[in-house]
Amino acid sequence: MASTKVSCTYDKSDSASGYRTGVSLHGHTKHSKEKLEFIPAFTEKWPLLQRLLDRQYRKSVVPVDFSRAYWTSPLTPKRALDLEKSQIENLLDLRSLISLTDHDSIEAPTVLRASTETAEVPISLEWSVPFGGTMFHLGVHNLPSANAGDILAALGNYTQHIPCDHARSAVRVTDLMAMLNAMPDVLVVFNHPLWDLCKFGRQRHSLLLDEFLKQNNEFLHAFELNGMRRWAENKGICSLAQHWGQPMVSGGDRHGSEPSAALNLSQAQSFPEFIQEIRVERRSHVLFMPQYADPMCVRVAQAVLDVIRYYPENPNGTRRWDDRVFHPDKSGTGVLPLSAFWKAPPGFVEHIFSFFQMAENTAVQWAAKLFYTEEMDLQLFSENLSEVV
Repeated sequence: MASTKVSCTYDKSDSASGYRTGVSLHGHTKHSKEKLEFIPAFTEKWPLLQRLLDRQYRKSVVPVDFSRAYWTSPLTPKRALDLEKSQIENLLDLRSLISLTDHDSIEAPTVLRASTETAEVPISLEWSVPFGGTMFHLGVHNLPSANAGDILAALGNYTQHIPCDHARSAVRVTDLMAMLNAMPDVLVVFNHPLWDLCKFGRQRHSLLLDEFLKQNNEFLHAFELNGMRRWAENKGICSLAQHWGQPMVSGGDRHGSEPSAALNLSQAQSFPEFIQEIRVERRSHVLFMPQYADPMCVRVAQAVLDVIRYYPENPNGTRRWDDRVFHPDKSGTGVLPLSAFWKAPPGFVEHIFSFFQMAENTAVQWAAKLFYTEEMDLQLFSENLSEVV
């Protein structure tokens, strides 16, 4: 029987007492390619912004293609690792285990494992799984180093060349998940399962989710409580996990410079030992960190600021935000950073950024916390988060 304990540092200051290790799962680095397809949907709600962008589109000699454009995190693998380690070791006074999971890439852990200092970092990724026209994300942690490249190729081949026939594609994804499950030191986590990534609507997303779980739940090892999703959604994950008999684990889903707002507490001294706790012993303790209680609007705005700010310490060519946002080139066969398309960003872009910079204003943060206090009290503190579910 699966059991999960859920705690928060702002509810019980001694939540980490008696544990040896803090585990950070689901963190992103500069090797994650994050789609920009959300921009057209966002600007539809803001006519003035839409007009400004339309004017910019007409000036561009390259047709704007948001479906192929993407942005990357400003954090190198080492900086992302150090950020997570610092929170666990300095704030919780625990040893740390960190699993970085970029979208469909193992480049970050591969780079880190080339150094003796970080050679034990697990080889992990967030696998994008097309299913019935929607997309699910699975955290695949601790691939065997001997054949991690071959496994990545097999997973990527499915993601990029999904069979048109739904029945065939469903069989293929089940075969791949069975392959991962057959490796005893690999952990497969269903990341933010209730998030309707493709905007299908709650009903259709629920139907596809149910179909996916009926076929593949036996090959999953845990559902994720996500540090960047609202508590109402995470509470729904608790019900989903109970229904399907799965434990829950943490997932920070960090893209910027805020450390993971959700961690796991463990007695494990290595990542395989932690996986044993989840896969075999079926027990987990998720700890929400203080930042999770902050208003999500402030946290998201802060993450945007992390992405667009200037990083003088970064390698040349990755310091400005427009060095880290990519778009198809004029031929359409390759991609270039936006900085290659202009001498300086358009003025209206800087005006948009100034809106997000308000999130760093202490008075704005105070007002947002005051406004959302009642909601957070109802959703976080009236729940008995320390009970086993």
